[in-house]
Amino acid sequence: MRLWHEMLIPYLPTPQLLGQHRECCALRGRGWGRKHATVDYVFQHPFGYLVAYHGVVMDEMARRGYRVDPLWRNPSYRGKQLGMTARSGQAFERRRGEAAIYPEHNDAYMAECLENLAQKGVALDAETSRKRG
Repeated sequence: MRLWHEMLIPYLPTPQLLGQHRECCALRGRGWGRKHATVDYVFQHPFGYLVAYHGVVMDEMARRGYRVDPLWRNPSYRGKQLGMTARSGQAFERRRGEAAIYPEHNDAYMAECLENLAQKGVALDAETSRKRG
């Protein structure tokens, strides 16, 4: 389980991008609040952060021609098992000058993600990923 640094989303190979969508779906569903060392920071923030991050992932999927169930665009949707819930995704608005939704998605996390991708045979660099974001 991992949420890739937000600035890497446009550069992720298809398997990682689609995996990121599945990960977001799982976290928005029954995975919300379940301990996992790599994504525990997500639970320290409002649920709306995850909804907004998932929106970035879905936007990139749409840009690449993938169709995502439109229910996922609803901040209250938590997947087939949970359906719509009272938990609101509350619209997340980036503050001016903020580069990423999650403050943990900083330069150190970027380096960690790039290293992880490199171990999977995906060569990206921080400079390239910053140009798109």
